[in-house]
Amino acid sequence: MDFRTFRRERLSRPIFRWASRLMPPISETEREAIDAGTVWWDGALFSGNPDWDELLSMPPAQLSPEEQAFIDGPVRQLCGMLDDWSLNWRNRDLPQEVWDFLKRERFFGMVIPRQYGGFGFSNYAHSEVVRTVASASVVASVTVMVPNSLGPGELLLHFGTEEQKNYWLPRLAEGSEIPCFGLTSEHAGSDAASMTDTGVVEYGEWEGERVLGIRLNFAKRYITLGPIATVMGLAFRMLDPGNHLGRGEDLGITVALLPMNLPGISHGHRHIPLQSFFQNGPIFGHDVFVPLSFILGGEAQIGKGWKMLMTALAAGRSISLPSQSAASCAMAARASGAYAAVRKQFGLPIGRFEGIQEALAELAANAYLVDAARRMTLAALDRGHRPSVLSAIMKYHATERMRQSLNLAMDIHGGKGIIEGPKNYLAAGYRAVPIGITVEGANILTRSLMIFGQGAIRSHPYMLEELLALSDPDSDKGFERFETAFWSHVGHSLKNAGRAFLRGWSFGLLAPAPRRGANARHWRMLSRYASAFALLADMALLTLGGNLKRREMLSARLGDILSELYLLSAALKRYEDEGRPSEDAPLVDYVMRRGEGRLASAFAGVLKNLPARWAAWVVRLVAFPLGVPHPAPSDRLTQQVAEILLQPGAQRDRLTPNLYLGEWRDGHPVRDLEEAFRLVSEAHGVLKRIRGAGAESPQEAVQRGLITPAQQELLEKAEAAVARVVAVDAFDPDELVPKGGRVTHHVPRHAKACTIPQDIPPATDEAAE
Repeated sequence: MDFRTFRRERLSRPIFRWASRLMPPISETEREAIDAGTVWWDGALFSGNPDWDELLSMPPAQLSPEEQAFIDGPVRQLCGMLDDWSLNWRNRDLPQEVWDFLKRERFFGMVIPRQYGGFGFSNYAHSEVVRTVASASVVASVTVMVPNSLGPGELLLHFGTEEQKNYWLPRLAEGSEIPCFGLTSEHAGSDAASMTDTGVVEYGEWEGERVLGIRLNFAKRYITLGPIATVMGLAFRMLDPGNHLGRGEDLGITVALLPMNLPGISHGHRHIPLQSFFQNGPIFGHDVFVPLSFILGGEAQIGKGWKMLMTALAAGRSISLPSQSAASCAMAARASGAYAAVRKQFGLPIGRFEGIQEALAELAANAYLVDAARRMTLAALDRGHRPSVLSAIMKYHATERMRQSLNLAMDIHGGKGIIEGPKNYLAAGYRAVPIGITVEGANILTRSLMIFGQGAIRSHPYMLEELLALSDPDSDKGFERFETAFWSHVGHSLKNAGRAFLRGWSFGLLAPAPRRGANARHWRMLSRYASAFALLADMALLTLGGNLKRREMLSARLGDILSELYLLSAALKRYEDEGRPSEDAPLVDYVMRRGEGRLASAFAGVLKNLPARWAAWVVRLVAFPLGVPHPAPSDRLTQQVAEILLQPGAQRDRLTPNLYLGEWRDGHPVRDLEEAFRLVSEAHGVLKRIRGAGAESPQEAVQRGLITPAQQELLEKAEAAVARVVAVDAFDPDELVPKGGRVTHHVPRHAKACTIPQDIPPATDEAAE
């Protein structure tokens, strides 16, 4: 018996039988989700040996002159039309003139090609538009992003018939049709396999003729733009009990395009997502009959709805919420730095307190990191990649860092942040955080099941091929596929174990860094962690098999490692793409040290809880001989990074670019904050001179010739500007009377009875500290 026969009969077949029992079969829904999208940098990270030079050679995303003109023109004009306080507290909707402007300027047709009447913008331009609009209004950004991401337009572009494209896309681009997408069933949530909405194939009457079609019954909720939509993409389970199509009874999840004026379709009352009054609500359908031609993509796409949705979502989740999150992180950082510079406590700007500086450094790091990952992902999308695993990473980590940033901003602002009114520039974004956390896949589910669970199958060099072979355990072909993939996997694992050993025992000194990149230490540490991750992932999959799907905490930590490797890769690439500005070096160092600390915590969590203790000790011995290092930024580095936000200048602007700062509207709270920040910064030297000379007041300083009258005027302007910023809104109790009558509660005898607001009040100009 030669070696090949020995390996085949004595090793491969027993392993194949053992693995067939260990690994559960892949369900049809899982297979469609796995097949959706493409593999990009996630595959390089899973290999354990990413090619950093290849990453750096990818050009950064850029705007065309036309795209830049659209942002500088219509987008800025739109931002100037938005009054977020009135929108959410008084009108509960965008004003009609804003709706008209959105349609006239074709905001809903950004991704639709020119041949169909749209702009054909890049993914990067789409993201930049959403990001800028989000800095002015969450409601407006949601309204703009939904028609351009997961919805009929996106699905039509990739899967629609030419007839469907020619009819619908021009109407969507010009805004004469408003789209929505009906996915979430009342009782299914994120479990598409439990979708209760059905479409039964049967004969019915359509335009006076008897035709074969679908009778639909559905109840959808959380549908953005649903209350005003004129066309809906509907996901439903298609059934053919009469076998009219000859494919059996259960045809799978399918998508149809439905005009909303069809008999049997009704809009429910509006949802209110945490006081963010974008259009959202349930949609119902009872005995809605349509011909088979209403299926998106025609009969060829019957049963392929879940794959269609996952493919579209692979791009949509990389754009919409990360763009909104990047805007929130940048705005929280910029506003908090300015406020900390102008707001005083105990005679000092609060930005001089180390506790505030620690929060400011984290805000700066989040703004840098989220936007770096957003830009790198968009560059990949514009080059044709549709990375489904990376889109899950972006959705989860962008929204989580948005949550962290807004919480820190609220801590810094204190009472200023919690009093509602037109002067509050944080509250609307803060209220919207749970919306981003929840939609497009709830974050807990995304972290614990999707990032590593899907990534291990989709992005691993050999895992998918092995699983597909194991799904056919009774055929010779399945065995042959498995044997080839398995031994390739073994060779890959041995090579990676060797890499992890060299990089671990040399403490990263023998790990590769890109030839032309700065920050060689950080690149080498990422190489070390990548090989350790690949080794640990193989050990977890080997020892747990299909049970890893149920060990969600382990899966989540492994996903955290993959995610952090991706995010930190993006941060280093951004530094290179921007020309390695020396003043940004401390910020990049801070981002990397914080990220390496998070990597260490995730590695330690997996190694501590991996059930097969021998596997954990193997990984420790090979990759972390002296334990997992836990780097952290020094206090001095933290203070250096905080200073970026406390001083006006090009570095602060580069960190928080392309935000709407209220420049088109007098009295905008962010405009007032920026003005106060500028004046206080200009007046700093004057105040320092007065204090140094022991003068009691600016008036005395003028009399003594220490400062000029013009400098005294600057101090007065700065003081008045700061007063406008620290002021908060207050309302006359009589203005809080509800439309339905006066509702009072018990108050002391000497006080005027107050009202409990049942309706949203108009704002007054009065303000109180």
